[in-house]
Amino acid sequence: MTRQKITREDALGFHIAPTPGKWEVTATVPMATQRDLSLAYSPGVAIPCEEIFANPATAYDYTNKGNLVAVISNGTAVLGLGNLGALASKPVMEGKSVLFKRFADVNSIDIELDTEDPDAFCNAVRLMGPTFGGINLEDIKAPECFIIEQRLKEEMDIPVFHDDQHGTAVICAAGLLNALHISGKKIEDVRIVLNGAGAAGIACLELLKSMGATHDNCIMCDTKGVIYQGRTEGMNQWKSAHAANTPARSLAEAMKDADVFLGVSAKGAVTPEMVSDMAPNPVIFAMANPDPEITPEEAHSVRPDAIVATGRSDYPNQVNNVLGFPYLFRGALDIHARAINDEMKIACAHALAQLAREDVPEEVAVAYGKKLTFGRDYIIPTPFDPRLIHRIPPAVAKAGMATGVARRPIIDMDAYEASLKSRMDPTANMLRGLNARARAAQSSVIFTEGDDPRVLRAAIAYQRQGLGKALVVGRTKDVADMLHAEGLSDAIEELEVVNAANTPHLETYKAFLYERLQRKGHDRQDVHRLAARDRHVFAALMLAHGHADGMVTGATRKSAHVLELINHVFDAGPHDGAVGVTAVLNRGRIVLIADTLVHEWPDQNDLADIAERGAAVARDLGLEPRVAFLSFSTFGYPVSERAEKMHQAPKVLDARGVDFEYEGEMTVDVALNPAAQAHYPFSRLTGPANVLVVPARHSASISVKLMQEMAGATVIGPILSGIDKPIQICSTVSTVNDILNMAVIAACKVG
Repeated sequence: MTRQKITREDALGFHIAPTPGKWEVTATVPMATQRDLSLAYSPGVAIPCEEIFANPATAYDYTNKGNLVAVISNGTAVLGLGNLGALASKPVMEGKSVLFKRFADVNSIDIELDTEDPDAFCNAVRLMGPTFGGINLEDIKAPECFIIEQRLKEEMDIPVFHDDQHGTAVICAAGLLNALHISGKKIEDVRIVLNGAGAAGIACLELLKSMGATHDNCIMCDTKGVIYQGRTEGMNQWKSAHAANTPARSLAEAMKDADVFLGVSAKGAVTPEMVSDMAPNPVIFAMANPDPEITPEEAHSVRPDAIVATGRSDYPNQVNNVLGFPYLFRGALDIHARAINDEMKIACAHALAQLAREDVPEEVAVAYGKKLTFGRDYIIPTPFDPRLIHRIPPAVAKAGMATGVARRPIIDMDAYEASLKSRMDPTANMLRGLNARARAAQSSVIFTEGDDPRVLRAAIAYQRQGLGKALVVGRTKDVADMLHAEGLSDAIEELEVVNAANTPHLETYKAFLYERLQRKGHDRQDVHRLAARDRHVFAALMLAHGHADGMVTGATRKSAHVLELINHVFDAGPHDGAVGVTAVLNRGRIVLIADTLVHEWPDQNDLADIAERGAAVARDLGLEPRVAFLSFSTFGYPVSERAEKMHQAPKVLDARGVDFEYEGEMTVDVALNPAAQAHYPFSRLTGPANVLVVPARHSASISVKLMQEMAGATVIGPILSGIDKPIQICSTVSTVNDILNMAVIAACKVG
């Protein structure tokens, strides 16, 4: 897998636009009328205040406390950067907050405390306790992190969790359970060597010991070597608790005949010679970031029987904390837990391990770019797995209830799991999955309009994110001048600029185009002008001849005009099978609207074609299609000649015997609202529609733009489907990110 290149400009630009930072506060109640204000604030707010005063537990009912976590740091151990201080740690803490929301729908606020005094830190956090349902400590240096966490656990009645310690430990434990299962070994029997006696390392060893690893079989090392009984140099009470009775004094000596190596230390700490001295079927978790203690290639060169995990996303078996902390807190918050204890962490590890052993859903395989099967290269679930949200929190919640830390136990666990399935925003998984597929495909994509700075930035991002090769159509000097003007001079050598003047294939392109257009009123001079001077036609010719894998265009010209030009090279007309499908993403829902590009006034046969193309796009996006033919009437009422084609289109699909759900004609509320659907029990749709086929292009355009402007929906497309090669057309108001998304869709061959 290609490793992404993130430049300083990329990172700073991401954090400053569209607004500084990574999250904002959005009201969940209406605030439009005087009555709204009276209920939200004075006098109405006094009533829940009185209820909470009389019964403090009702704070979880009348406020957001039950779904609110504080991410708190003093910035003394920021990533691998050291003590940057509280203010400089804020981007990391904001990032952790959005991960909570993205993966488990947990609201989170970052708080940076400007003190290195553990007493002052603890006092500040303790005083904020009434506000939050849980505390996530982050990036606090050892040994203060141990002192702070232990004291806050004792003083607060909500979960306090230091993710740098326990998050790593939980994912490490999950992976180790499966690695030992594959190796045919038991945790109570194996010899474990850990290198790195900081917060994460100590937490890993403590959790594994609570899961059955024995003290006598565990050796911890730091920069001075083995932590053995009697050692005095560089010791503290937390290291001393794990001092081993062993003659080994160096990491190399400790690793002889070891079954397991766990590394949370530094790049290159382990040599191939150390690995070769390990026991048969060794397990190596080299978790140092960004570079592991030993790479999988180095380990496998001397021990092909090794199972290797790292902290890197471009190797199999990534030990990634995002598999743990969002779901631990989700489960803890949902039982109003007083703490996150060892039993809950162990339950999380076992649930993750069990999930990895099960068949992987097709949508995960599509997102990851290959079929995943439990084994040496797949011992830990991927963050793409949609089952995480409804499998891990229930396991955590059950453990919390069994150990007495739940204030409000969950009575109906089946209903709880169902609520978790519907809680998450599927749009994030879709976009992330598309990016993973593009990264696996490594497609070359033509960015047609090299004279537009948005297009150039999107092309640069496409390459730097490791998605594939960007080919920019334009004049080399003009592109270089624009990149320089945009402050992107470092990208001049990265991009390949293509045009009619530097291609050896121009005569081949012209001959092909003349063959297509000679009976459509075009002579050779016309064909030359089109092939040599029109960038859209030139790019389409490149694509038609296999000189690229996909194409994105339209940022500078109206889509209808661009489609007309593309139609010179490909069959992209209204009756050629081409369809425009627009994805509308809003409030956790994805709806595809078609046709938004090609057919101005389709008949019933065209509508059936549009439905088939819309269903194909849905499946490419990981959705199981449910198609609704929309009208102002529902199943024949009111009767109207205008609705007749929408009534007939499902019958056309009946005759074709398609393999997806469809129904119509119906109004949009019947298509999307389960309550409205319930009035028509004979409907063939088993749930809300996700592909909406509309009567005409103008109604499609109105629908999309209304959702975009009034509801703030994210719009992707129109996605051009039904053409021989992947071509995607942006709108003239596209942002850099919009253009990049369309390039990714082209790279994935969606549609």
